[in-house]
Amino acid sequence: MVSQSEAAEWSMVPSIGVKGVYNDNLLLTPLPHDATYGYWTSPAAEFAGKTERLEVSGKVAADFVSYYGGEETNFTNIFLPLSMRYKTEKDILGFTGGFTRDNTLMAELLETGLVLRFTQRNQVLANPTWARSLTEKLSLQTSFQFSDTTYEDGLRLGLVNYQLLGGSGGLLYQMTEQDQLQLTGSYIQFHTTNAPSAFQANLPGVSLSFTHAFTESLMATIFGGPRFISSTSQLGSDSITTRNTVWLFGGNIQKKFESTTLLVSASRDIVPSGFGLLIQTEKLSTTVSYDLSERFAVSLDATGYQVSGASRLALGGTIPDQLFFYTTPKVSWKFSEWWRAELSYTYRWRDSIGFQPATFSNGAMFTITYYPPKLALSN
Repeated sequence: MVSQSEAAEWSMVPSIGVKGVYNDNLLLTPLPHDATYGYWTSPAAEFAGKTERLEVSGKVAADFVSYYGGEETNFTNIFLPLSMRYKTEKDILGFTGGFTRDNTLMAELLETGLVLRFTQRNQVLANPTWARSLTEKLSLQTSFQFSDTTYEDGLRLGLVNYQLLGGSGGLLYQMTEQDQLQLTGSYIQFHTTNAPSAFQANLPGVSLSFTHAFTESLMATIFGGPRFISSTSQLGSDSITTRNTVWLFGGNIQKKFESTTLLVSASRDIVPSGFGLLIQTEKLSTTVSYDLSERFAVSLDATGYQVSGASRLALGGTIPDQLFFYTTPKVSWKFSEWWRAELSYTYRWRDSIGFQPATFSNGAMFTITYYPPKLALSN
């Protein structure tokens, strides 16, 4: 009789960072305002575990933030992401999700391109997946999506809580070593949970994507397909339903050089918003990173948005078309084995077409992070 046990590797990487921040128009408001400055304290710990079949990774992190000047406030961000992957000979079971507590100008602005009132946002995410190999080249891909989003003191600020529930399924075909084709059908339901007048939308759709690897360091993906939107606004005892079709599409290309990585992407997507509505976002972004040496690195992130309402009818009026752009150059310096410093500058610009004058802001952040030795265990 022979006993067999799986080898396991576990590790944890702790860190703590201190950030000093400055912004001359944190809320991107056209009204008179003062500059905002403050500091962040950010402890974190990343953990990972791996066996022959199971992979687990996650993070426990927080930001303790104090702002002074134009926007005097104290708040705490919490990040608890979790990712798991279990595989057998033909099946791969996965999960991504967790809990996030951030603020609207930190996360939702980058997701939607809309500037909301400044408040804390709590979000619970769960995305289990299942993939099964049917043949050497063909596999079945399925996933389930759930998210619950709430805002602190949201109704007073004009923000409402909402939930997303949906799923997708399709086929992935490995045409050649360089080419991959995927056909996916999906369904998403969006509804507000505490709005004085409820809003609900159903979004079935189909998407086709194609990925081609030109070389080991150059890869491109394109995708597209329709979404059939049916939205209902509840007005007292009456309800109004509208239907329309939106074509979603996009693509990205990534190139890796010896010391440089370049990523360019463009997309049209439909995303939820704290306004209690679905938002159509058209986005173009470029990210470039360059390693000057083992200790010095520079990067540039530039993204532009064009934002509009995804439904023909928006409760209480329509969302005016808006433009938003930001760019962030950054330089990092690993000045010792366990210490790293980063300096970044961010320029942001927004324009609510025909509604408010264009506004902009300039911000800077300086960060020092300490990384203690990695903790590892294997058996």
